[in-house]
Amino acid sequence: MSKLSLGSHPYLLGFEQLERMLERSAKSGNEGYPPFNIEQTSDHSYRITLAVAGFAREDLSITVEDRQLVIRGRQGEDGEDRVFLHRGIAGRQFQRSFVLADGVEVGQARLENGLLHVDLERARSDTVVQTIQISKG
Repeated sequence: MSKLSLGSHPYLLGFEQLERMLERSAKSGNEGYPPFNIEQTSDHSYRITLAVAGFAREDLSITVEDRQLVIRGRQGEDGEDRVFLHRGIAGRQFQRSFVLADGVEVGQARLENGLLHVDLERARSDTVVQTIQISKG
């Protein structure tokens, strides 16, 4: 028995990009740092919240690369002469990626109380009905 992939199913035409996005999302890594929430704030909007305690606004970058939201954090070395008896606050660099559907745009990003909030908005699409004329052959 052969396995059908999403892009090769005979009734799903033009979904090859969706299959590539699923593969890319599976490869993006499942590490747990930093922890994050995704919430639906309305019928057409979402918010991603990352716990980035200890990171300043200058330490964070947000980009959209090929329909993929990428959030990176990198802290500079502050006080190399400090001696920690216990270091429990993570300060390592990170990269979190989220695949965006067509029509989802990144809005505002805010950093408050150690939480980075990134708002997303889905464009409202109108239903289009198209009639195709059949020509004489």
